[in-house]
Amino acid sequence: IRIIAIVGMPGSGKSVVASHLKNQGLPIIWLGEIIISEVEKRGLMLTPQNEQIVREEIRAKHGMDVCVQMALPLIQEKLLNYPLVIIDGLYSFSEYKTLKKNFGHELLVVAIFTPKALRYERLFFRKTRPLTREEAELRDCMEIEKIEKGGPIAMADLTIVNDGTQEQLNQKIEIFLTEILHNSSLNICSN
Repeated sequence: IRIIAIVGMPGSGKSVVASHLKNQGLPIIWLGEIIISEVEKRGLMLTPQNEQIVREEIRAKHGMDVCVQMALPLIQEKLLNYPLVIIDGLYSFSEYKTLKKNFGHELLVVAIFTPKALRYERLFFRKTRPLTREEAELRDCMEIEKIEKGGPIAMADLTIVNDGTQEQLNQKIEIFLTEILHNSSLNICSN
């Protein structure tokens, strides 16, 4: 395994997991940065609505896997210098298929699952890009219906349940990372 792609719904803890892995010295490629850069390039205010508009326009023009296609050179570059590369925010099923086609068995998809009520609470109180419950529900529906987000989550090789503290999540990540780095079988699909 050379690439770990982190998937999950908004507020599930994807960025927390990515941040923890970054602190372990692993390179992180955040696919959402491509959309945010485009929002900023257009001189638009960074809001969930503008992100959605830009995301849908870019995908309509260049395909549902545009973010991964744009990130492929960076992924290849990082693989030259690191034994393991982390992709934060794999969204669409098309992106999943593109990564699978390019990296096959070197790709491990890890889903971060958090119950909906807890996700919405975390989204409301987060510092960066907070969402109300209504905004979170709309975003969930949009991500499932318009950007195929359910596919990569359903196809995940491993699911980590994030329904406790950040310390508990970090412990699960450490167990997972130890197993990956030591090439043992993945058997932590439980709580």
